[in-house]
Amino acid sequence: MTTAFAALPSLALAAGANAALVGINTAEAPRVTQVVNNNVVSMLARTHLARLAQTRLVGAVADSTPMPHMQLILKPSAQRTKALDSLIAAQHDPSSGKYHQWITPQEYGANFGVKDADIQAVSAWLAAQGFKVNSIYPNKTQIDFSGTAGTVRRAFRTQMNRYDVSAPNSKSSDVHVANDRDISIPAALAGVVTGVAGLNDFHPKPLVKQTKQAQYNRASHMFQLPKPAADDAKAQADATMRLAITGSSGVRGLVPDDMQTIYNTAPLYKSGLTGTGTTIAVVEDVGMLPSDWDNFVSQFGLGHYGGTFRQFEPQPASGPTNCTDPGGESAASESVETVLDSEYATALAPGANVWVAICSDSATDNFFGGVYIASSNLINNPDPAGRPNIISASYGYGELFVDAASKRAIDMMWAQADAEGISVFVSSGDSGSNPSFNGSIIGISGPDGAAVDANAFASSANDTAVGGTDTADVLAGTTSKYFNSTPNALYGSAKSYVPELTWNESCGNAYAAKMLFNQAALQVCKNLLPFGPTFTSEGGGGGPSSFDMKPAWQRIVRGAAKDQSRDLPDISLFGGSFAGYTWAVLCTGSAPCTPGFTSPVSLVGGTSLSAPMFAGIQAVLDQGLSLAGGSLNQGNAAPTLYQLARDEYGGPTGAAPSSLSACNSDNGTKGTANCVFHNITEGGNAANCVQQTSVLGMPIDVPPTPNCYIYGSGTAYFGFVTVNVGLTSLSNTSYVPAYPAQAGWSFANGLGTVNSANLLKAWKKFQVL
Repeated sequence: MTTAFAALPSLALAAGANAALVGINTAEAPRVTQVVNNNVVSMLARTHLARLAQTRLVGAVADSTPMPHMQLILKPSAQRTKALDSLIAAQHDPSSGKYHQWITPQEYGANFGVKDADIQAVSAWLAAQGFKVNSIYPNKTQIDFSGTAGTVRRAFRTQMNRYDVSAPNSKSSDVHVANDRDISIPAALAGVVTGVAGLNDFHPKPLVKQTKQAQYNRASHMFQLPKPAADDAKAQADATMRLAITGSSGVRGLVPDDMQTIYNTAPLYKSGLTGTGTTIAVVEDVGMLPSDWDNFVSQFGLGHYGGTFRQFEPQPASGPTNCTDPGGESAASESVETVLDSEYATALAPGANVWVAICSDSATDNFFGGVYIASSNLINNPDPAGRPNIISASYGYGELFVDAASKRAIDMMWAQADAEGISVFVSSGDSGSNPSFNGSIIGISGPDGAAVDANAFASSANDTAVGGTDTADVLAGTTSKYFNSTPNALYGSAKSYVPELTWNESCGNAYAAKMLFNQAALQVCKNLLPFGPTFTSEGGGGGPSSFDMKPAWQRIVRGAAKDQSRDLPDISLFGGSFAGYTWAVLCTGSAPCTPGFTSPVSLVGGTSLSAPMFAGIQAVLDQGLSLAGGSLNQGNAAPTLYQLARDEYGGPTGAAPSSLSACNSDNGTKGTANCVFHNITEGGNAANCVQQTSVLGMPIDVPPTPNCYIYGSGTAYFGFVTVNVGLTSLSNTSYVPAYPAQAGWSFANGLGTVNSANLLKAWKKFQVL
C-alpha cells in the first residue's frame, strides 16, 4: 500500500484496494439515534478503581486542575468486533487468502472503528460540556480531549481525588490521582462509549530489576558487586547464598555473544540474517543518552552488522501534540529501562533499525501514560514508513489496578497493531504471579493485595507475553559444561544452549530447594524464617487474565490451562537468577563500558530484558521469512508459536509425542539439535507473599491476601512492619503452588525458550502450508 492512497476515501480504499477486506461486511447504521440528554444518563461499569476505597483519601483535586489529553475510548459494534476477530484469525492462517494481508490505520477505522456520525455526536457532547476536542484518531476508537478536574466532575459525575496507596502507617506516602466512582454519560451515547482513559495516573511500571554497578575481576572473569548495605537483608542473603553455592563472591555477567549462543541466533548471522530491513520500536516514558547505544554496539562488536538507532517523540496523526519530550538525555536522568530495551533489542538483531519512541508520563502532559501514547501514535501513523514492524513494551501493571476503559484501550491498540502486521512483545512481569509488585513483596503495599493477577499491558490476545528464565547450571553444578572459564574477544563465555528453570529468587524456588537442600520449597521457606526478612517476590510473571478470554490458539497445546482466561506468558527468555548470580551487562551513561571492562559496568535483569530480546529474534525471523518470499511483517507471533509448539509438545489430549521429552530443557544440547522449543519443567514462579499485621507495634486490620498460603511470620521495612509470610498458592488453606513449571505450556514459562535457527526453519515450513 502506498501513501498515495491516503487521499482516497478510506471506505473506498477498503473495498477496492486490499484483499484483506474483500467479503467483510461492516456496513451499519449510526447507533446514536436518540436525543442526547444530560438528565438521562447511564453509568459505565468498572470505570474507576474500586480498590482505592481501601486506601487513605488525601483530598479532592481542585476544579481548576488541568487534565490535558485524556482519551475517550469508543466502543465498536459487536458486528464490527466480530469481523475484526475473523480477519485477524484469517491473517494468521496460511490456508486463507487473507494470510498476511495487512491493513492500514485508515482501513481499520473505516471498517472496525465507530461510524463518523456517532463520533460526531460524542464530540459535540464533549465540546458542549466545556472540553476541548483535540483530535480523532485514524482508528476511530479514540478521541483525544482536554479539560479540567471540574469539567470532568460536572460532565462525567465523578470526583477527581488524591489517594495515598502506601502501606498503613507507613512513614512515606505514595499519592495518586484517580476518580472516585464510575463515570456517567448520557444514555444516548452509552452504546458507543467504553469510558475515559486518563482519569487516574497509575501508569504502567518498567519491569526491570534494580540495576547494580559491578567491577570486573580480570583474574576470575567475574564481576564484583559492592558490599551489601547493613539494612539490605535481601542483598546480604543473596551474597551469603552465592558464596555457599559457588565458593566465590563474584557474579556472572552475560553479554550479547552469550545470548546469541544460548538462543542460537549466531548461525543466522553467518547466513546474513541480522534483522536488516526491519524496525523495532521500544516504547518508553523517559529517554536515554544515544551515546550509550553506540558504546554498547562498539563494546560488543555489533557495529559491522549495520543496525541503526533513532530516538524521537511519535506524534499523533492530527491535532495538538499529546507526546512531549520526557527528558532523560543525560547520564543523571536517563532511564535504565530505555537503555536496556534498546541495547538488548540490538543484541539479538544487530542489523535492525531500533527506534526509541518516548512520550512523557507526567500528569501535566497526559494523565494516561507515555508508553500507551507512544504505542498508539506509532500504530496510528498514516505513513507506512512511520510504523515499525515490531513493538517491544517492557511495562505493566496488574489488571486489578486497571479500569475497564484503560484495559479496553490497551486491548484495542494491540488488536489494531496485529491487524496492521505489527508484532508486539510485552514483558509478563517481575513478581511471580502478580506483576503489580515489581521490586517489592506481594501484599506489602497498596490495595492490590491479591497474590494472583496478570499484566494488563500483556494480556491481550493480540500481543506475545514474554516471561523470564534462569540458567540452571549453577544450581546443578554443571557450569564448566556450558561456560568457558575464559571469555572470548567479545566477552562471551557460553558454549551452547544452557538448561533453564523458571526465574524465581524467592525461597519458593522448588528447583533450588531440591538441588541445595534436598527439601520441598515450603520447608526451606520455614527453615529460613529465623534468619530474618529475606523473602522476596522477584521472578518471572505469569497468571490468568480476569478481563480477556482465552484465544482458540492457546488451547491447542499440551499443558494449556483448562480455564477460559487469556493466560500468561506465551514464551520466555533469560530474565534473572536465584541468589542474584547471573545478570546481563548494560552500557549506561553513569557506567559506560570500556575495553576490558576496566571501569564499573551496570548489571541488569527482569522480563524487561527478555521482551526486547525476543523482539530482536523476531526481527531476524522477519528478514529470513521475507527473503523466503513471505511478509516482512508477521503480526502477533503467538498464534504461530502455539501451532509450532503443538507439533513438538503435542495437543491438549492424547499420547505425548517423543519430542516432548526430547526437547526438555534439562537435556541441554543432548538430543535437542532439532528442537524449536526448550520445554522448561524445573522450578516455578510461586513466590513470597505477605499479610501485614502491625506497623510500629500498632496492630492493623488488613484483609487476608487472596491466594497466599501463610507458613509463618516475620518483619519487613527494617523491622517496622510485622507480617504473616506465605507463598503464592491456588489455596489459602493448603499449599498449591501458583505456579509450577510443567511439561508443555505453563504459567511459569509459557512454551519455554527457543532455538532461533530451528524456529525460522519451522516458521518457513508453516507459512507455506
